[in-house]
Amino acid sequence: MRSSPANARAVQRELSLSAPLFAPVTPIRAHEYVAEQIRRHIKLRLVGPGEALPSERDLVQQFGVGRPTIQMALRLLEAEHLIEARRGRSGGTFVLAPIEDDDAHFELVGRILRRREEIEELLDFRDAVEPQIAAAAARARRRPDLDRLRSAVDALDAANDEAGYMRYDTELHLALGAATQNRFLAAAAEDVRRGLNDAISLLPESAIWHGRVAEEHHALLAAIAVRDDVAAAEVMHAHTAHSRQGVRALLTAIKRRRVT
Repeated sequence: MRSSPANARAVQRELSLSAPLFAPVTPIRAHEYVAEQIRRHIKLRLVGPGEALPSERDLVQQFGVGRPTIQMALRLLEAEHLIEARRGRSGGTFVLAPIEDDDAHFELVGRILRRREEIEELLDFRDAVEPQIAAAAARARRRPDLDRLRSAVDALDAANDEAGYMRYDTELHLALGAATQNRFLAAAAEDVRRGLNDAISLLPESAIWHGRVAEEHHALLAAIAVRDDVAAAEVMHAHTAHSRQGVRALLTAIKRRRVT
């Protein structure tokens, strides 16, 4: 038996009154957007500890907002202990170094453990998407993209500390995403990097490990330079497989240590 149109409208009215389908939209405020963009650069280690942010005047021009908006954003980040303002002739706004003590290390390890399932999913996602990003970059890259990739690889070769290495390794992977000329692939590259940086930063370093990664980076750059998308994908597949193996071994070791 079919319901009459009047009955259907009555049911629809009752549902709309009892359970709204959509929640009100709360627009993000301008200073929160600015703070999130700066926070993202710090979390991605594109601005290293001890480095100065651009001046307030430069930030106003870059974001296209008023100075009070910039100042509110900086106060948010200062309250999170990500930056500090310094006065005087050499003053400015500087990125704070992470506190290198046992408590900070313990908190980082705990955060990684709490995100274990998410990190595992990110590793699988990275295996699926980053070889495709490398292939797309080989096909679509432009000369400025290749210059940016070369600069990142050169900076990686010259890095002499963990902070510098993480910064330029991140720069390389973000440059790959940008070289695809595809906003969704570029966003995926950034999401993967932001989600895995904590775990990658805990991987034990050695001359052998750095040497193998450098070989992979140079092979990837060579494939992209000659637009060999197949070779680029193969190199990136090997690169992500090595990284996945290391991160999963790290997760297992952390879990075992916590249990014992």
